[in-house]
Amino acid sequence: MKKLLFIFNPQAGKAQIKSRLLQILDIMVQESYEVTIYPTRGREDALNIVQERAKDFELIVCSGGDGTLDEAVSGIMRSGQHIPLGYIPAGSTNDFANSLKIPRDMIKAAQIAVCGRKFACDVGAFNEKYFIYVAAFGIFTEVSYRTRQEWKNILGHAAYILEGVKSLPEITSYYMRVEYDDVVIEDEFIYGMITNSNSVGGFKNMTGKNILLDDGKFEVTLIRCPKNFAELNEILASLTNLIDNTDLIYSTKSDHVKILSEEEISWTLDGEFGGKVREVDICNIHQALEIMVKKR
Repeated sequence: MKKLLFIFNPQAGKAQIKSRLLQILDIMVQESYEVTIYPTRGREDALNIVQERAKDFELIVCSGGDGTLDEAVSGIMRSGQHIPLGYIPAGSTNDFANSLKIPRDMIKAAQIAVCGRKFACDVGAFNEKYFIYVAAFGIFTEVSYRTRQEWKNILGHAAYILEGVKSLPEITSYYMRVEYDDVVIEDEFIYGMITNSNSVGGFKNMTGKNILLDDGKFEVTLIRCPKNFAELNEILASLTNLIDNTDLIYSTKSDHVKILSEEEISWTLDGEFGGKVREVDICNIHQALEIMVKKR
């Protein structure tokens, strides 16, 4: 029989997988898979088990939020194995699942994870780590991993907004040197994100329009530090209207970005804490991962 590793976060979302677990397993077994089940118990649990066991399976399926997906992707990349990944979203935002048009209905998502088609998407390398859809720094980036799980379950996206509002009186800026292609920018920034997704933090189209997840390019967005309230309002208006019509926001596409800052800066990778660093080297690994999506 074909072998399948099923990893799930039992606490993700509203722990809804507990009532659907038997149906999900039945879908896998009906497709002639011998299923190994592994519920995660803590941070990097999924990453470690995938990295260690990937070579033993023909398919890996994970269920949880964006953090669980990030760990599964990182585990596959570190393993050096070319194994397809199925994803059953169960988190609060599920940004990457939305970009892939994977439904929130867990049973439908399970059918796609097992019976869908393979889609080769890009993966980001962040120094020695990996991310699947966003690497970010600055205001709001700590919100997703500082917000408690129970508040995510109860309030959903509102939990991110409420936590983010607390950060507004303490806007911190960072002086950086940013290099991409043949361009060099030196400026003071309050926020930056390198993305491969149609949405970030649950907000659709925030990264631009006509986004392709397999084109070998990242969308790069950098927000300069406003000098006064007028400039701050200009930035907020541009983000709210999803129109890039201000010099205070840099937007471009690139497959390789280098960032050097004067101090260590906290980064998030796919909504999880990615470490504090001064130098960042971000590369797009073109079509590095096969992920299961709807059949055409």
